[in-house]
Amino acid sequence: QRQLVESGGGLVQSGGSLRLSCAASGFTLDTYAIGWFRQAPGKEREGVSCINSSGRTIFADSVKGRFTISRDNAKNTVYLQMNSLKPEDTAVYYCAGTSGLLFRPLYPDEFGYWGQGTQVTVSS
Repeated sequence: QRQLVESGGGLVQSGGSLRLSCAASGFTLDTYAIGWFRQAPGKEREGVSCINSSGRTIFADSVKGRFTISRDNAKNTVYLQMNSLKPEDTAVYYCAGTSGLLFRPLYPDEFGYWGQGTQVTVSS
């Protein structure tokens, strides 16, 4: 059974940092594109970042320069390093994976496998 499990969320003050992890089980990540998404209360799920199997990355404008994404295929894990966090970054963060062609890497509909989410709260 293919699963993605997020971890690393928590409560942090504005300006702080967190590193989220997305660990895969039941399959290997090296041929998958992995995206990070977030959903705040009352808002639609939005794409934050994505890394494809070749290591190419993309970021939403709202997080460019603050977030980085990386993958460690040996650990079957993708990371989202979040720096200079702002209260508007508060949301449930999800990782998602796809092994297919990816045309819109920040669109949730492109991804077939999802984790359960991890809460990130940034206090002002």
